[in-house]
Amino acid sequence: MFHPNVYANGELCLDILQNRWSPTYDVAAILTSIQSLLHDPNPNPNSPANAEAAQLYRENMKEYVRRVKATVEDSWLDPEERQHVKMQVNEEDGSGAMTA
Repeated sequence: MFHPNVYANGELCLDILQNRWSPTYDVAAILTSIQSLLHDPNPNPNSPANAEAAQLYRENMKEYVRRVKATVEDSWLDPEERQHVKMQVNEEDGSGAMTA
């Protein structure tokens, strides 16, 4: 997921899941916190989970939205389809290189 508050390994940068955890939180509170985090991606300027996403969010919203959409669309593909699409994109842009 390409998001300022989500690490590359998929972990969320969310206090109640880390530093402020308490067994008194119920599932509804946790899910509401996750939903809020994903809906309002205002990154922590001192330590975003994904620095590239945070920078794009602050400086180039159009490119940020494009990257989010591309990441979501890419997730719909199985690995073989994903590789085929990447090869087509590289052929179209003339690079000829395959991306990992």
